Amino acid sequence: MTTPEQKIEELGLELPSLRPAAGSYVSCVRTGNLIFTAGQGVDQYHGKLGRDLTTEEGYLAAQQSMLNLFSVIKNELGDLNKVKQFVKLLVMVNSTEDYIEQPKVANGASDLIGKVFGEKGKHGRSAVGMAQLPNNTAIEIEMVIEVED
Repeated sequence: MTTPEQKIEELGLELPSLRPAAGSYVSCVRTGNLIFTAGQGVDQYHGKLGRDLTTEEGYLAAQQSMLNLFSVIKNELGDLNKVKQFVKLLVMVNSTEDYIEQPKVANGASDLIGKVFGEKGKHGRSAVGMAQLPNNTAIEIEMVIEVED
């Protein structure tokens, strides 16, 4: 059986180092079998979708944000195989007032989850536009996952 880490590698991607918190918070909190993550932006993509960045670049930013979240989960659990189910994503897109392709941008995260976790990766999702995000990051994603004991 291929592990999530191996699937990430097969996709030509890699888990990044854990990013430091940008404020007074922790990267995730576990309560029972649920993990709630803090939002993860990206260091590679800055600016507004619809002005500075294309939808395709936003898709890649969402993928990178999800890799950052995978690193958070691996740091917490030691092994991505302990993920039982992705429950919910909140995808916040730094976008212009008239930009309407937030769901296409969010697919960068959702598609990666599906490729890496298969059926466990099915999740609810909200994709919303934001007037601004910290450090002018293009995207920020937070999620809730269920984990094995």
